[in-house]
Amino acid sequence: MEQLLNDEAYMRLALQMAEGAKGQTGINPVVGCVLVKDGRILGMGTHLKRGEAHAEVHALQMAGEEARASTAYVTLEPCSHYGKTPPCSDRLIAAGVKRVVVAAVDPNPQVAGKGIAKLKSHSIEVEVGLFGEEAALLNEAFNKYIVTSMPFVTLKTASTLDGRIASKSGDSRWVTGEASRAYVHTLRHRHQGILVGVDTVLADDPQLDARLPVPAVQPVRLVADSQLRIPPGARVLQEQDRQPTILLCSGQAPAERRAALEARGIEVLTCGDGPQVDLALAMRQLGEREIGSILLEGGGRLNGTMLERRLVDKLVLFYAPKIIGGAGAPGSFVFDGFEKMSDAITLERLNVEQFGPDICLTGYPVYERKREGENS
Repeated sequence: MEQLLNDEAYMRLALQMAEGAKGQTGINPVVGCVLVKDGRILGMGTHLKRGEAHAEVHALQMAGEEARASTAYVTLEPCSHYGKTPPCSDRLIAAGVKRVVVAAVDPNPQVAGKGIAKLKSHSIEVEVGLFGEEAALLNEAFNKYIVTSMPFVTLKTASTLDGRIASKSGDSRWVTGEASRAYVHTLRHRHQGILVGVDTVLADDPQLDARLPVPAVQPVRLVADSQLRIPPGARVLQEQDRQPTILLCSGQAPAERRAALEARGIEVLTCGDGPQVDLALAMRQLGEREIGSILLEGGGRLNGTMLERRLVDKLVLFYAPKIIGGAGAPGSFVFDGFEKMSDAITLERLNVEQFGPDICLTGYPVYERKREGENS
């Protein structure tokens, strides 16, 4: 059935444009803009790279003088402050735009309603909230980072139906099929960092890059390695110019191993004084380095610890239609666990997709839930 030409149709187009740029904008949000007048699309734009023109600017440049008296459909509130680029709200005002339809308010404290207020103060009609949930979902990583300065962490696992990520011999190639693995490379492209533990490096020697049919933006490779046990020849330590690696170690890591790694130009980040990596501190430090989103592809211990410490924001769980058994076969999550089923971490906002024969379950963890009868 054909889509009716109305506000929803134009905003959907703007959302599609924003989604196409996911993974390209660093800690900046993805934004799409469509300019329309008298039933004609005059200009379209999307934010393509941090520090460069925003979506509204691209659309206005395409429309030229015709932008006057048009309607702008924007997936995120136009900015009102000077950052790396001038305010988009000023550009819309100067162009004589008559009406602006905004999907979501910008949570950035420097904006947060100020852009909308500025537009209204210049007698521009503003409507807010059309496909707001969809727009917020596109920028879930930005929405967390801009408020907390902490990266948004997506935990991805691939397991058999009985929860095993490898056989009892350690064989893990391959748990899931080609379609699932291809989608994981898209996820890597869309995150600024990819995190594993040193045990994964020792077992699999992964490259941790995004391999797509077209050139991809490569994530920073992050390895939690408290004692710097990583082998000098590990693939994640190669090609630092193409794809840098940051090693997360403890304050008790051997100084000579650290010196040897740093002599090769590899960044080593000390995360706490204890014998293990302080993962919460590591996330703060990575946030300070403007890594705003991380894809966690760890083994059971790292996954379990990140969940225990409530550092995971989203889970993407692939299940292959296989049962492998084995008392020693590693599982997706290893931690002390809970005494009662009612204390379990639950997932909400669930989405189920199929990739070839595999099932992918996506959800958001709920770490605390009021028990029945508790006062609010």
